[in-house]
Amino acid sequence: MTSLVLQDLKTFGPDHCQSVSYDQAVSYTKKLTETQYENFTVVSWFLPKPMKQDFHAVYSFCRWADDLGDEVGDPQKSIKLLDWWKSELDACYAGNPKHPVYIALKPVIDKHEIPRKPFEDLIDAFVQDQTVNRYDTWDQVLDYCTRSADPVGRLVLYMCGYRDDERQQLSDKTCTALQLTNFWQDVRRDVIERDRVYIPRDVARKHGLSVNDMVDIIKADGKRRDQGDCCSTTACVPTIGVNAVLPPYRKTVAELCQRTWPLFTEGRKLLPTVNRDVRIDIKLFTLGGEAILKRIESQGFDTLQSRPRLTKVTKVGLMMRAVLARVFSPIMG
Repeated sequence: MTSLVLQDLKTFGPDHCQSVSYDQAVSYTKKLTETQYENFTVVSWFLPKPMKQDFHAVYSFCRWADDLGDEVGDPQKSIKLLDWWKSELDACYAGNPKHPVYIALKPVIDKHEIPRKPFEDLIDAFVQDQTVNRYDTWDQVLDYCTRSADPVGRLVLYMCGYRDDERQQLSDKTCTALQLTNFWQDVRRDVIERDRVYIPRDVARKHGLSVNDMVDIIKADGKRRDQGDCCSTTACVPTIGVNAVLPPYRKTVAELCQRTWPLFTEGRKLLPTVNRDVRIDIKLFTLGGEAILKRIESQGFDTLQSRPRLTKVTKVGLMMRAVLARVFSPIMG
């Protein structure tokens, strides 16, 4: 599916940005939010109505930054577009927003006194993606998450009225866990679509996995599938290369999942500290991430050949768990 953001560059891009009213900007961010797929709907039915507009604006900022980094297909062009996006952020904080996302975002920033650092960190992470596509160590991947994922949770906390370090650090745990889970879920897609690998070489090396060999095998397998010459009547038959790399790959992903679980566990300590009006949405993202991690485990840590996803039935089940937890939990706030 073509990115709506890239489609809208002609109307709201650096060469021409159509002027819109505040109401039009709000409608634009609502539409953009509601047309994107995530493991869970970004703004659920349960979020208090007055907060939904704020979430639409922040999500739309993230969606634009993400797509300018991931969907353009040319790293140099992406860097220029992300530089432009940062200049639009400058204009917003200077009190002169021009882009519809920033027109909708400016009152949110003012109302919640949101500092610019989380927004800048997110843009910097997407710029990093244009120049760094391999990671040598686990710590380097975690450092990347401090800019690519953690700022999102902090933005949510600001909108919910929380500014303390304790909640922010717990939120960081959950956001990093969600980002890591997405990495282990999307190994194949990241290689084929963007030539990126977030599996750190130090962990892969422990299990005898060569990242370079893995990349070559994934690309060759992807090309073979595109040509339609790999499939039997029931399933795509793995090549000798896939069969050879799969055992160390499974062991590597297994360790990475084991390292991710404690972050979810620690992050769950945030839930009882936030108002129950927003707790269910935060819990849904946690449950969604944990469900993907369990799905990876259930398929033997083989995300090299297929990408685990949540079915609609699974999503409904997790939503019901979150609702029941809300009904039977003590009233807070």
